[in-house]
Amino acid sequence: QAAQFYNVLNAAVLALLGIGFLIDSPILLGALGFFTGLTLAMWIFARRAERAVYGQLEGQMGAAAAALNVLKRGWTVTPAVAFTKQQDLVHRVVGRAGVVLVAEGNHNRVRGLLNQEKRKIARVAPDISVHEIIAGSGEGEVPLRKLPRAVTKLPKSITAGQVNELNHRLRALQAQQGQ
Repeated sequence: QAAQFYNVLNAAVLALLGIGFLIDSPILLGALGFFTGLTLAMWIFARRAERAVYGQLEGQMGAAAAALNVLKRGWTVTPAVAFTKQQDLVHRVVGRAGVVLVAEGNHNRVRGLLNQEKRKIARVAPDISVHEIIAGSGEGEVPLRKLPRAVTKLPKSITAGQVNELNHRLRALQAQQGQ
């Protein structure tokens, strides 16, 4: 892996250094090539590390919650708001898109959990849009590595003030149910 780092770095330096000799500015473009190569190598290794992390998470209970924890400011993730004895989980994400219910587990068992959570949310916030996503690697499921992006790409339907109010309502509902 270190050899690939040097290969990327050398390729960028040599390419820009060659262009620098052609336009009579080798020092400037050689330095630019060094920093460009360094940036590319770091980007490649970051993607590999990310792929390795998601590979380790795959198949683990709570993997979707771990993947959702990379969401940036403006999103509130509540892991395992509903679950079954067979370790099927539903996580709740609240943001500008409304409420996103992310399920992981068997499709048939998860459907009931998702419907149950939708009914709970409809009681405290009937006008808020609720989206459903099933995480996994099967048909109609969103892979773990694409899960944060799938959540952030949902259309915005509420304001930031409504997000805070919705979070307070959902926390109150959760406290009332003794969770």
